[in-house]
Amino acid sequence: MSNTRRERLGEFVQSRGFASLGELATSLAVSESTVRRDLEVLERDGLVRRTHGGAFWTGESDTMQIFSTRHDDHWLAKSAIGRAAADLVEDHDTILLDGGSTTYELARQLVGRPLQVVTNSLPVAHLLSTSESIDLVMIGGCVRGRTAVTIGPMADAMLNSINVGKAFLSVAGITDRGYFNSNMMLVESEKAMLSAADQSIVVADSSKFGRVSLSRLCGLQEVHGVVTDAEVQTKWKDHLDIAGVDLVLATTDSRSRVAAQESPSIN
Repeated sequence: MSNTRRERLGEFVQSRGFASLGELATSLAVSESTVRRDLEVLERDGLVRRTHGGAFWTGESDTMQIFSTRHDDHWLAKSAIGRAAADLVEDHDTILLDGGSTTYELARQLVGRPLQVVTNSLPVAHLLSTSESIDLVMIGGCVRGRTAVTIGPMADAMLNSINVGKAFLSVAGITDRGYFNSNMMLVESEKAMLSAADQSIVVADSSKFGRVSLSRLCGLQEVHGVVTDAEVQTKWKDHLDIAGVDLVLATTDSRSRVAAQESPSIN
């Protein structure tokens, strides 16, 4: 019975983008305290983000299912990294988010906050467009189908004309030589993002360390910070320390672990 009620509650929030406690209680004919408990479960599952007086939908939509493997082996780490990275963002900041499942987890934590967000990610833009408090700027360009990010000369030209306080970038690999991604055009756009930002921060789970990919973005010392999970090996901590990079280690809380165990895998 409770699972069916939560499904209906989730569908209601999804259909509106945001729903108040009163609306949800009335639509389901239950108390607001019951709604709060149900929203807590949905938030643990990554479907909503609770705010004072209601909840925003932060799960997938029928038209934008890019990150449908949210409960993969690294999802808990990515979710924790998203929360830790969100702590680096101040209200009313102007920030840039590139595409990727980890930056998407960061974006989920930002829904409802007063921010100006620039992104080249269609999934991130779709998610944040539900939040009236966010001034959203979408980078144009050619859409890379697999990850639904805009790249290419048009994207680079727009990036070269803007400035942001912080840029959060995802990468496919990190070694002592620097940061790497698998698409050369994407890396060119990310280089433009680095130039556009006062501070640049890489968000990547610990599995990315020790990996190389097709195209090198920059050296270790050319970003200001890295946010990763606590499983990263000591030698990589030492490499970043020598390079003068601020390291933030995200920890997975017990509630998230329980939620992941209870939630079915989405493939």
